[in-house]
Amino acid sequence: MMSFMETTFDDILYGKLKMRQPLCGPRISVDTVLLAWFVRLRQGDRVMELGTASGGISLILAKRWPTVSFITGIDIQEELVKMARENAEINGLADRVTFEVGDIRNITSLYPPQSFDVVVVNPPYNEIGESRASPKRDVAISRQEVVCTLEDVVRASYHLLKDRARLYMVLKAGRVSELCWLLEKTRMPLKKLKVVYPKPKVEASIILVEARRNAGRGVKVEPPLYICDESGNYTPELMSAYEIGGK
Repeated sequence: MMSFMETTFDDILYGKLKMRQPLCGPRISVDTVLLAWFVRLRQGDRVMELGTASGGISLILAKRWPTVSFITGIDIQEELVKMARENAEINGLADRVTFEVGDIRNITSLYPPQSFDVVVVNPPYNEIGESRASPKRDVAISRQEVVCTLEDVVRASYHLLKDRARLYMVLKAGRVSELCWLLEKTRMPLKKLKVVYPKPKVEASIILVEARRNAGRGVKVEPPLYICDESGNYTPELMSAYEIGGK
């Protein structure tokens, strides 16, 4: 149980998942639900979530892919890891999902190279100086590159993944060029791209990407996803992301 962090207890995915989350820290959002929906797993996959916070993505994946029995998440914040472990227990998933305290900048000392089939990450969207940092450290860590950069995330993923294994990420659309450059430099080229728009006729907000370690070139650009239609109603594709079977 949390010692000092104020929390809420919420129903996620139409009540299929019960989550304790920080009131003012990193919380499940549309972006994280869409990332979990975008991920494709296979029986026997070993899955790592970097920057797990209260464990939302890992637990959604465990619910959605019952044949996957090894999912682990790491986060630098001990209080969030305790919360993630509590959430795993609450949802009956502690036998399949584990959470550890860890700094991804030190990933080579935490896990052997090429030990995972999938890495999933929702990294901080903003670079230092791009926006005013929150005075709350847990919020600042989740939103800005306070303790890790996008390059740190890509390097850690390369270390963890087997050859041809998959990295799934959600990121602010404006950083697509930087991400592609980092992926190419790290020999983990982009293989699949889905652009997400708040609604038609406005700029993209986020991108969903799949990259693969030491894979060949060639990118599949999927049809765009609109969160809302022109009338402001949530689209069927967005709503499907909140279904356990929505893949």
